[in-house]
This record gives sequence, structure tokens and C-alpha cells, in this order.
Amino acid sequence: MTALKKYQKLECTGLWRSDLQGQRREVVVNLGESTLMLSDPRQETALAHWSLPAIIRRNPETLPAIFAPGPEGDEDLEIDDPEMIAALRTVHSALEASRPHPGRLRNGILGSIAGGIVLLAVIFLPEALVTHTVSVLRDATRVDIGRMALEDLARLTGQPCAGRRGTQALTRLALRLSDPAPRIVVLREGLTAPIHLPGPVIALPQSLLAEQDGPDMAAGFALAETVAAGIEDPMLPILRHAGSIATLRLLTSGHLPPASIAGYAEKRIAAPPARPPVAQLLPAFEAAGIASTPYALGLTLPDDRQRPLIDGDPFDGVAPPALMLDEDWVTLQDICSG
Repeated sequence: MTALKKYQKLECTGLWRSDLQGQRREVVVNLGESTLMLSDPRQETALAHWSLPAIIRRNPETLPAIFAPGPEGDEDLEIDDPEMIAALRTVHSALEASRPHPGRLRNGILGSIAGGIVLLAVIFLPEALVTHTVSVLRDATRVDIGRMALEDLARLTGQPCAGRRGTQALTRLALRLSDPAPRIVVLREGLTAPIHLPGPVIALPQSLLAEQDGPDMAAGFALAETVAAGIEDPMLPILRHAGSIATLRLLTSGHLPPASIAGYAEKRIAAPPARPPVAQLLPAFEAAGIASTPYALGLTLPDDRQRPLIDGDPFDGVAPPALMLDEDWVTLQDICSG
């Protein structure tokens, strides 16, 4: 044993008794490779051999140290030599470390399992919490969170344009998109493409209105955002941004801390524009009475991505119902002038 190398030929004296009722007698104690040999100092004859793995100490905290050949042994040995005591302690520690420890293995396995469960919880539970919370939200709560998200967006874009007649025109346009109708707002700057928020809220960049001859393209983009909001609930990215603690508070109290939404606007603007599948867009355009060709022409996409929207236009060769009066369109284009 490596632990014994530094103690080879270690020897000391001690007091030994052969049974608990016997008298103690002085012996010479020799530490061997596998045994502790006790011998008579006068006759130099061996009195006992103790197996090192079996030796125990009966008084771990006091001196002189008292050892026994095992828990059931009647013999004991009293030693006050510090080096021999240290040697036996070292041998005991080395032997203990080399023994199999089923309990440690079991605890290690249980620890690994627990660690795996924690890891799974970290990975999956936040998303499960988010999706469950979204599924039970009341409409009024969604409207309130959409308002907070729009306020965060206004830090970057300025407040929504609020010309009275233009706002009325937006309301009439929203009624064409879906039931319930979304709230459509126009933002003066900061947006390069329309986005949707809970509420539901559709935010259009002013540039989408300013350079067009009619409302068809703007209406198409607003409708596409409405379809996209039906594919993935706009509450999901907001709660992922807010985090698990804020989401849990929303679930238990019905209120989302406003501070948890801070910074969401930057993420939302930087996200790729919504591109719902053609198979879902065309029926929505037909139901809303809106031509899909102007929307397709407004997309910055390769021709092979635009073509299905043009070829599948439900109003190809047929005039769709008018979206708004010409005077409403003019006031809508000037909505940010007031």
C-alpha cells in the first residue's frame, strides 16, 4: 500500500490486554504491510497479529489512543506515540477510500438524475409556463399588455399619429380585416415594416401610406400581420422577453410588471417581417375583400415568392369592394401631419 511506504519499519511501545477484564501489559508494536504485530519486549515473541483493515479506534477524540482488532474484539491496545497514531489513521483513511461505497454510487446516481431534472426544468419549464399563461389570458389583459408594448415602441418611433379623420379611416379599414377588428396605428418613424402586437394592435410605418395611390397595399400588409398574429400568438415573444418571474406574476395576479417589457421594442423591430404562408394568406384576402397583388408587389422578395400571391389573387380581373372613400384615403395619408 502506498500509504504505508513512509511508515515502513515503524515501531513503538504500547499497553495491551488480551481481554477486557485482563491486566494491561507493555508490548512492542510493529507496523507491517498488512498487520500490526504485538510482541513481548523481553522474550521477543509475538503475542498477537491484528489485520490492518479490521483495526478500529475506540476513542477518536482523546489520548492516549485505544485501538481494537475489530468492533467485536475483546483485546485493546493503548498507544500514546503520535507517529504510530498518525500512521494508523493514514492507513485507515487509505483503506476506507479504496473500499467500494454503494451509498456514494447511489447518491451520485441520484444527484445526476436530480441535476438532469433541473436542467430539463431550466430548458423546458419556462416555455411551458409561457404557453400555459398565454392560453389562459383574458382579452382585457391582452389589451393592457399590448398598450404597454406600444408605449415601449413609442420610445423609438414617437407616439402614434392621431389625426382625427385619419384615425376614423383606420378604424373603418380595421373592420375589413377580421372580427374582432384590430387597432391599427401609424408610426411616423423607426419602422421599416409593419408589426403586430397583442391587443390586437397592427402598427404601420407612415412610409407605407405616403407614396401609394390607394390603400390596397397598406391594407394588404395590415391583413398579413393579422394572419401572422393568428399563427403565433403575439403574447409569446413578449413573455419570453419578460422572463419566468414576470410571467409567473402575470399568471398568479393577472398583471405584468411594466418594467419587464422594457427593451422589447428593439427586439420586435429587429425581428424578421412576418411572412405567413400563401395557403393561409389567400383565403384571408378573399374573406376580407382585399386584392393580394398590391401586397405582393410591395414585398421585397424574389419573383418566385411573389408570383403565387399574384397568380392566386382572389380578385384577379375583378374589382374588389372599395376599401374606403378617396377623401378618407387622403386624410389617412395626412394622419401624421397634424
